[in-house]
Parts: sequence; C-alpha cells; structure tokens
Amino acid sequence: MGKSFACHVSICLTKCSTPSIFLLTISNIAAKARGSHLRVHFKHVREVSHTITGWQVGKAKQFLEDVLQYKRAVPFTRFKGGIGRHAQGKLLSVPGSQCAWPQKATKIVLDMLTNAESNAEVKGMDTDNLYIVHAQTNRAPKQRRRTYRAHGRINPYMSSPAHLEIILTEKPVPVKKEPGAPKLTRKQAARVRVGGGN
Repeated sequence: MGKSFACHVSICLTKCSTPSIFLLTISNIAAKARGSHLRVHFKHVREVSHTITGWQVGKAKQFLEDVLQYKRAVPFTRFKGGIGRHAQGKLLSVPGSQCAWPQKATKIVLDMLTNAESNAEVKGMDTDNLYIVHAQTNRAPKQRRRTYRAHGRINPYMSSPAHLEIILTEKPVPVKKEPGAPKLTRKQAARVRVGGGN
C-alpha cells in the first residue's frame, strides 16, 4: 500500500491546499522530524534547509558535516545582506559567491535530519534510499531582551528563533511505460476520424 502512494508525494506537495491533507497522504510512506522555538537564527536555518531540500539523506549529512569543518559552504540566496563572498561559493554556483558556514544552524539541521532518519528506520523504510522531500523553516515568536544605550535610553535586543520540519521519503521506483498506440494531437485524431491522410 505504501509504494502506491510514492508517486503522489510530489504532486501533493504542490497541489494540496491544506497541510493536513498532505500529511494524511504521506504519513504511511514518509518520516518526519519537527522542532519548535529553536534558539537559532531563522535566516540561517532557512538557508541551510533550503540547500539540502531534494538531496539524498547520506549526501545531505555529509554536506552538513563538511560545513561544520569549514570544508564546504552554505549558499545564501535569499537572506544575503552582509554575507561575504568566498571561493567555496563557486562549488554550488552561488550568485555572487555569497556563502557562509553557520555553525549553530547546521548542527540543529543535522540533528533534525538524524532524528528523521531514525524515525524512518523505526517505520521499516530503507534508510539508504531516503531523500529529503520537504524541509520548511518558519519564524518563531521573538524572544525579548533589552540593551542599555546612551542618555538613559533602552532599545530592544530580540532573538529570532525558528520552527523547522523535515520530511523524508523513499525514492519512487520508476514504472515502465506500456507499449501502445502513439498519442495523437487533437488535429491528428480528427484527421483519423474523418478518414483523411496522415
């Protein structure tokens, strides 16, 4: 039963209007991990999770470990104000070579990915064939502190935490197309019906 829904995963991701329908459809063939109110910069988590979306789990874990050791960089494509330009950005064809090595965010995403992989293993899924079908980051409510400024003023000193969810699924097995009559366009089908030429 689980395999029959495999092809429906990508369709449902784009066409389902409500998340509950998506989760109901995908629950049998996917494993997920979710973290709420994570005390790590939302913008950094977004860039890390966006980079590994669609990757095979083993490849993604290796990439994240390389980021922690400064061997590979995370491309910054949306929140890139003040992000420096580095040669490692050329490895992933980053516009303007803007990339960074966000340590805390990378550790959080790596832990979440490991957790999702464990959940898949408990469900009996093939962990060697898993890939990241969905990785979403949202802003969490800001946490408030204060900083003291000149002339007795006080300014807000807020943190920007994040919510993160990762969904893994097995790579669908390709189905061979049945041999049959070639598909005709409307015009060609009309000609055949009328009895005209080719």
